[in-house]
Amino acid sequence: MCTMIAEKIKIEGSGKGINGWFELDGAAVSYDHPFDAPLEYALNLDFVNEALGPGARVAVELSESAARSLVAAILSVLDQAEAGGHLESQK
Repeated sequence: MCTMIAEKIKIEGSGKGINGWFELDGAAVSYDHPFDAPLEYALNLDFVNEALGPGARVAVELSESAARSLVAAILSVLDQAEAGGHLESQK
């Protein structure tokens, strides 16, 4: 039996919910039982703006392999952007 593993971080960005786009200021990453995905356990991502209430939330539930593929793709794209001098932190 796995105990839920969770971390919260501050982020900057935007998310699209049922009422359109909204500013994101936080994310929660957890490994636990998913609500919807047909998996025993999942990597769960919640992108939120707590000040806007429960409607300002984008939730994602991924299998372990999908989560690892997503992380690899994110790092690959950032590495390519960095190599091309396109990152905001480089300007």
